[in-house]
Amino acid sequence: MYVLRWMQSSCVTTENDGGIRMAKLRLGVLYGGRSGEHEVSLVSARSVMEALDPEKYEVIPIKINKDGSWDGDLIIQPDPSIDSGLDVVFPVLHGPFGEDGTIQGLLELANIPYVGGGVASSGAAMDKALMRSLFAQAQLPLLNWEVVFHYEWAQDPEQVRHRLEQSLGYPIFVKPANLGSSVGISKVKSGNELGEAIEYALLYDRKLVIEQSLVNAREIECSILGHNRPEASVLGEIIPAHEFYDYEAKYHNEESRLIIPAPLGEEITSKIRDYATKAFQAVDCSGMGRVDFFVDSQENIFLNEINTIPGFTQISMYPKLWQESGLAYSTLLDKLIEFALEKHEERAKLRTSAI
Repeated sequence: MYVLRWMQSSCVTTENDGGIRMAKLRLGVLYGGRSGEHEVSLVSARSVMEALDPEKYEVIPIKINKDGSWDGDLIIQPDPSIDSGLDVVFPVLHGPFGEDGTIQGLLELANIPYVGGGVASSGAAMDKALMRSLFAQAQLPLLNWEVVFHYEWAQDPEQVRHRLEQSLGYPIFVKPANLGSSVGISKVKSGNELGEAIEYALLYDRKLVIEQSLVNAREIECSILGHNRPEASVLGEIIPAHEFYDYEAKYHNEESRLIIPAPLGEEITSKIRDYATKAFQAVDCSGMGRVDFFVDSQENIFLNEINTIPGFTQISMYPKLWQESGLAYSTLLDKLIEFALEKHEERAKLRTSAI
């Protein structure tokens, strides 16, 4: 029912072989962006647009360039009274200015349904420090971690170094708090490497998350799909070509391997899927999320992070896990769009006035 409701103003119709006129949704695919993950977004968006059923959707590509300028025939107006010409938007934007609640806020102001989490959930999941605080409150298993701000390092690097060595030791990972695709991340094995790793990460963010590293940890991922009743996929394991799954190993090195389903026992598999669902709910996510874990040699589980707009190429882990779970790529896209409309209708029922 909610699909037809959002097609009244701007939908187009086609006639099928039976002479019945079927309404198409005008779907804006928003991609590119100003973050360091711009190129990843281009590849994801291409895969999404190629897989969308042309009998169901009129696809409107909307590209955001690296300088923040927009390409496309439509301008999204932050005014609900102005018809944007779109029935729903699929943001395929990774990292800051796309996955962090900024675009979600614009779409909320414009009163346009969109795929994925809302403003608060997107922002919290993008910020690895805030995300970990929510995970800790939900009593999910985490490795020890610290937050370092740019001003702290600039004012007293030796004090920061001492704090990290006392609380975490080595090896550790140094990560920008608000970025994905392993951009800006370094594995630090000794104090001699720490300064360079922090300076590198600070090129991408003013806030860093420094996290304990596990020796010979297995990297396990789980895809989540849904709105009020999220479901977990089968699990996948990453065998990185490098020492850890960095940007080059993810996108350019064919020696990195994905094993689906992950070779884990039934009990630990069930536990990870349960943790993944709880992580999704801890940040109040919606639609999609890929939840990443580490598993040590004793099969202790540690939650790493959730990605609210994960990579969406045909070979990306998120859709591949659902494909192995019995959900084809194009069907997955349909379901995400349905959840976007469900979320929007749910919000539209709320009062906007105390009177």
